[in-house]
Amino acid sequence: MYVIFGKKTIAALLSAAVLMTVAVISGAGIRDNAVMTAADTNWGLSYQKDGDLPVGNASAQELIKYNAVYTGNPSEKKIYLTFDAGYENGYTPHILDVLKKHNVKAAFFLVGNYIETSPGLVKRMVSEGHIVGNHTYSHPDMSQISDEKSFFDELSKLESLYKTATGQPMQKFYRPPQGKFSENNLKMAQKLGYRTVFWSLAYVDWYNDDQPTKEEAFKKLVPRIHNGAIILLHSTSKTNSDILDELLTKWESMGYQFGTLNEIT
Repeated sequence: MYVIFGKKTIAALLSAAVLMTVAVISGAGIRDNAVMTAADTNWGLSYQKDGDLPVGNASAQELIKYNAVYTGNPSEKKIYLTFDAGYENGYTPHILDVLKKHNVKAAFFLVGNYIETSPGLVKRMVSEGHIVGNHTYSHPDMSQISDEKSFFDELSKLESLYKTATGQPMQKFYRPPQGKFSENNLKMAQKLGYRTVFWSLAYVDWYNDDQPTKEEAFKKLVPRIHNGAIILLHSTSKTNSDILDELLTKWESMGYQFGTLNEIT
């Protein structure tokens, strides 16, 4: 059975998602070669020094065994911009305009509600060279799904919607809703040909009624930028829409180039 959520419900889910997943993990017990355990179901990061790659609760080396990533090459001054979207509230057209101005190709991880209600914007994303990734059909806690059929159904239903909207097969990039995952999930996504994409830079941008100021956003997003950063923003954020042009200009002035998820090996 599939559940289709309304905007308010999706907003609440996304809020809970990032509250859990962007929350900083205590540095205690985290090693540079951190390995997943059965308890690791929330993606989290420890920002130990501005400008350095943060420590995740699974290392890049551990994740790559399951065709999963949270960072690009830390020796390259290249960054990767991604947006999560559970619904459309009017900011995506401007975000797409800014990306086009800077010739930046981003990745948009979408759920079923978005594709069903905003197929025109999905087609624009594709026509302008952006990746549309799989954020599942109904945005469940995938770490609670242990059987392959249910896991497959969440991804395949979104694939079908995307193909109907665009006439093209969906590229095989998957981001777990709420950042919740398990080793078994990573194995199932890999079996389906997907690359699981986490992130190495994010900030609190998801409360529509309590948006960060420009100064608060820049305080997080500029000092913490680092080589290979996979950046998570939400396209529902008014602040992100307002600052994106200046933010991209700032990162460019710092010498960063923008890559696409297809370039991460």
